Amino acid sequence: MRPGERNLITDVAGLVVGNASDTKIKTGVTVLLGERPFVAGLHVMGGAPGTRESDLLAPDKLVQEVDALVLSGGSAFGLDAASGVADGLRAEGRGFAVEGQRVPIVPGAILFDLLNGGDKDWAENPYKRLGRAALAGAGEDFALGSAGAGAGATLADLKGGLGSASLVLESGVRVGALVAVNAVGSATYGDGFFWAAPWEMGGEFGGRGSGPGFDPAAAPVTKLGARQATTIAIVATDAALDQAQATRLAVAAHDGMARAIVPSHTPYDGDLVFAVSTGARALTDPARDPLALGHAAAVCLSRAIARGVYAASPAPGDLLPCWREKFGAG
Repeated sequence: MRPGERNLITDVAGLVVGNASDTKIKTGVTVLLGERPFVAGLHVMGGAPGTRESDLLAPDKLVQEVDALVLSGGSAFGLDAASGVADGLRAEGRGFAVEGQRVPIVPGAILFDLLNGGDKDWAENPYKRLGRAALAGAGEDFALGSAGAGAGATLADLKGGLGSASLVLESGVRVGALVAVNAVGSATYGDGFFWAAPWEMGGEFGGRGSGPGFDPAAAPVTKLGARQATTIAIVATDAALDQAQATRLAVAAHDGMARAIVPSHTPYDGDLVFAVSTGARALTDPARDPLALGHAAAVCLSRAIARGVYAASPAPGDLLPCWREKFGAG
């Protein structure tokens, strides 16, 4: 396996990503959009999730495809970001057809970034505006780090961020991950070494490898007192999956989160993973291919988490340093 050309989730052909941020509020929105509606599943492992239209992603529900997925800051306020995306898609004539009407299907998930030093004294909920702006800016290339849904993200001891990574399997199937890292726990240990180091490819988050101070039995570093958490992610593939298979892909991808953030899936995190299939490539071995896809999704998600933290940048009013401020450029 190797990374794709961009090492972004958009290496899965037909997908684009848009970011919008508000530097004053220290928050933002990220949108994943397809050329056409795509199959999506969801699995939640955290104890405090916040979602919109998540029930319809179950395999037994009527709607089997969605138009976009939204990751947003803002806690419950951020759920309104999907409304801005839905408005923009409807204006473009996209959405589920119902007797002459178009209803865009836009599930979303939120993270808590309300206590990060930004000015939250807004007169009107800003997330609908940010959602529509993120949709308008969607493309194959997009910023990582302090951008989009990762703009105000934090960890226990560092700024979090927006990360992405991809893999091309020997079969030619592509897998990618997109994540907003905002955890109770930490992505690093010791002198800034990433928990995800064993899965790094090509020095994509500094190339430092694993280092001294690794102690899996040590008490984890957390921001438990603030309870401002949740890591929300999307994994995507061009392999043809139905909703049940996409849900299993999301389950497998959670392994990658647990490898990259310690601790993960706590009662105070809303950790969840969406899984997307564009359906471009048929499975060649229905018995073995899902196993390979799940492993690749977990590897991509681990790398994406570390890349998001590594790419974070400083800004006035920050309450925590970013990785590069504290540990150098790698």
